[in-house]
Amino acid sequence: MKYPVKPVVLPADLVGIKAGHLPGYLLKPVRPYGRLHWLAAQAYHAMRSAARQDGIRGMRPTSYWDTYRSLDVQERAFLARYTKAPLHDTKSIRMYKGEKYYLKPGLAILAVPGTGFHPLGLAVDISEASGKRLEWLLANADWFGFSWELQSEPWHLRYYVGDRVPLKVQHWLRSHADRDNNRAD
Repeated sequence: MKYPVKPVVLPADLVGIKAGHLPGYLLKPVRPYGRLHWLAAQAYHAMRSAARQDGIRGMRPTSYWDTYRSLDVQERAFLARYTKAPLHDTKSIRMYKGEKYYLKPGLAILAVPGTGFHPLGLAVDISEASGKRLEWLLANADWFGFSWELQSEPWHLRYYVGDRVPLKVQHWLRSHADRDNNRAD
């Protein structure tokens, strides 16, 4: 199965921000847990809502840290998955702080601390991204501004459209504003 991979455009408010050091005002919570850049968070909520309406229940991040990751969290995760001890059958070798690191057997690859899209709040790993949920994501993720990064990771989505809010997200935002306005009456 091929996953559409599209280049990421950074939102303007991320330009000049160091990955893993996002100020709190740029991050918004996502259900049921985790945080994303505010544009990615609203797109994620719109996508999750649409999935629920289409009968896809329980779409969520795989864990709290499979959304935004601070530099410290990314480094701890990296050091837990990689070792400096040479492994000849490893799928992944990374350079970090001038040294080679080898992926330990049976573990998923991880970006070097300070790189990738989790430390920018633009990536979310979707729990149980297979079967009907994956089919739904393949048919709909792009409508909400999400794309894949790697063919080997069907669970890993990135918000790629920068400051351009996709139409489906705009509709969801309007429906929420209408609902909130009606509650005030």
